[in-house]
Amino acid sequence: MRNRFFVALAILTCLWGCAPSVVVERPVSVGAPGTEVGLVGPTLSKEYVIQPGDKLDIKFFYNPEMSDFMTVRPDGRISLQLVGEIVAAGRTPMALKAILTEKYEEELKSPEITVIVRSFGSRIYIDGEVKKPGEQELIGPLTVLQAISRAEGLTEKAWQEALVIRRIQGQEPLVIAVDLNDVLTGKDFTQDIGLVPFDVVYVPRSPVADVNLWVDQYIRKNIPINFGAFFPLN
Repeated sequence: MRNRFFVALAILTCLWGCAPSVVVERPVSVGAPGTEVGLVGPTLSKEYVIQPGDKLDIKFFYNPEMSDFMTVRPDGRISLQLVGEIVAAGRTPMALKAILTEKYEEELKSPEITVIVRSFGSRIYIDGEVKKPGEQELIGPLTVLQAISRAEGLTEKAWQEALVIRRIQGQEPLVIAVDLNDVLTGKDFTQDIGLVPFDVVYVPRSPVADVNLWVDQYIRKNIPINFGAFFPLN
């Protein structure tokens, strides 16, 4: 455990030096496994935040001909009549409604707009020492261990701790260290936290030989564009 602490500290130091400030936390042994109460640090807003892949129904009460149904693109944008490109991802439906109302006030008389999320395109991303890295659909509750299982398990080089990188709107990125050994041995099931849209789960190698390359080769190059949009480096 002591060695894992110092490696986590090394990762944190690298992240501080090369990327925006991050907060490193560990789950605590309170609450049911996979629940928000089992996390230390910033909590997620209870209001849903639009994600790439979500299907939006945008209705104009007084101008039904302007109503549209669309999918949020991987870059987080949508295209609308008269106003063009609008960033939808990372905003709540109410926040998007306010922006659209402001935009359309220049084009329409008293626009009354409703934004409805009809379906969700949520994903998480898993990488590192798992047998099948890549994107996974987030349909219903999913924990770190379940995501690793979907990725066909750990490789022989895997370190028995996973890092969950979580981007929370308006806050610094949060890195949560999950002790996989504690979960697998039944010592602490609360370590197996629930994942939220656009979490990145990374399982490093046992020797942690790739720590110094974490930011340059991983965050900048390996995270897909739709995930990378949520982890700005500048």
